[in-house]
Amino acid sequence: MQGTMLWFNREKGCGFIRTEHEERIEVARSGFLPGNKPESRCKGLRVSFDRQVDGESVRAVNVTFVVASEPRRARLRHARGGVSL
Repeated sequence: MQGTMLWFNREKGCGFIRTEHEERIEVARSGFLPGNKPESRCKGLRVSFDRQVDGESVRAVNVTFVVASEPRRARLRHARGGVSL
């Protein structure tokens, strides 16, 4: 699944993710995969995760940050003496 980080508290080691279906899921520091350590300023970042259901509670596990690639910008070129846009 994918979603967006709502917030994460490094001192407490927990936070919440809002899924694409507007569901709010708890995430613990141990739910992040190695190399994807959460920061306090991760609000709004896209994440990919799996759901783990334990009775009535639902937690996010195997959480990784989704890196959006920057769109490539086309260069406007003009020949000598040509018209530049």
